[in-house]
Amino acid sequence: MALKSLLHTLLLPPGGPLLLAIAGAWLVMRHGAGRARRTGIALLCIGLASLWLLATPLLAGVLTRAAQRSPALDLSHPVQAQAIVILGGEGKRPTAPEYAGEPATDQRMLERVTYAAYVARRTGLPIAVSGTQAEASAMRASLARDFGLVTRWAEDRSRDTFENAEFSAALLRPLGIDRIVLVTDADHEWRAVQEFTSAGFTVVPAPVGLDVPSEIELRSFIPSPSALLRSSAALYELLGDLARRTFAVLHLRRHGR
Repeated sequence: MALKSLLHTLLLPPGGPLLLAIAGAWLVMRHGAGRARRTGIALLCIGLASLWLLATPLLAGVLTRAAQRSPALDLSHPVQAQAIVILGGEGKRPTAPEYAGEPATDQRMLERVTYAAYVARRTGLPIAVSGTQAEASAMRASLARDFGLVTRWAEDRSRDTFENAEFSAALLRPLGIDRIVLVTDADHEWRAVQEFTSAGFTVVPAPVGLDVPSEIELRSFIPSPSALLRSSAALYELLGDLARRTFAVLHLRRHGR
C-alpha cells in the first residue's frame, strides 16, 4: 500500500508533470548545448504545459466524464437489491473536537454517506459500510449522529477496492445477500462495480458527484486547484481500470483460458 501511495503521488498530477519539468530544468542547467539540452527544454515545456492543461476546468471535465461511466440511480422504479454498501476512502477524521472527539467524515466521504442515507430512506434497505477501521467508524458515527440510521454491517479491514469487494462478499454472501446498491464517488463507481461483480455480487450502481457539463467560457481555460484535483482523481480511476483489465487478461493467459 505504501508503494501504491508513492506511485500515486509521483505519477499523477501535480507530481508527475512537476517531476517531468524538474528533470527538464536539470538537463537544461547541466548541458549548455546539444541533444541533452534540447531534450531538457522539451521535457520542461511538456511538464509545465501538461500541468496547466490538467488544471483547466475544460480538460478536467473531459477526463471526469470519461471516468464516470455509471449513470445516476433511478429511484422512480423499485430497486432490486437487498442492501446498500457504502465504500470508504480518504477523508476520515478519527477524532473531531467539534463532535466531542467522535469520528467524523470530511466533505467527500460525507457526500457518500448523505446519499446512502437518502437511498436508504427511499428504499428501506439496510446499510453496510466497507473500508478501514477508521473509515468504517467514521461512516457509522455519521449515519447514526447526522441521519439517525443504524449501520447493519461493518467491514473494517479493507484498504483498497479489491479488498472492499472480497471482504464484503465474505461478510454478506453467507447471509444470502448478493444483490447490492453500491455507493461511492462517480469517478470510482465503474471500477468498484467491476470488482464487486467479480466477487459474486449483482450490483446496482449508485454514483455520487456526477459531473454536469457546463458551457465553455473564458474561465474554462484558466487553471484552478479544484480542476487539478478533478483531473488527478479521474486519471487515477482511468489508469486503475486499465491496470485491472490488464491483470485480468494476464491471469487468463497464465491459466490457459
